[in-house]
Parts: sequence; C-alpha cells; structure tokens
Amino acid sequence: MVRQDTGYMPRENPCAQCGKPIARPDWVEHSEGRTSFLWNCRACNYRFEAIAIYDTAQLTPLAA
Repeated sequence: MVRQDTGYMPRENPCAQCGKPIARPDWVEHSEGRTSFLWNCRACNYRFEAIAIYDTAQLTPLAA
C-alpha cells in the first residue's frame, strides 16, 4: 500500500476492458483518506475510475 503523501503516480495501469497498458491517468483527485484516478484507454476508448483508500494511521503526520 502506498502512502498518500509520497507523490506516487501510477503508470502503465492495464485497461479494465482490453488489458492494454495506459501510460498515466487523465485525472487525479485527492480527498481525505482517498485518491481517485480517471483512466482513458486510447486503444478501445474505455474510461474507468480507480480509487485508492488509505488507512487513517497513514494520514497522520510523523513530524510537524
């Protein structure tokens, strides 16, 4: 599991429809405890959203 504050950007995610790799998400939206990624496959024109949900323990800062 990836921490929300690492700046992690998924790459080469497979399309949920045809399986071809997608270079990067078209849209990324952060909110408390989750990050949403909007993917658009240019091979088959399928669009889908993936949501990463984080534990509240991971959102606690280690230092001020």
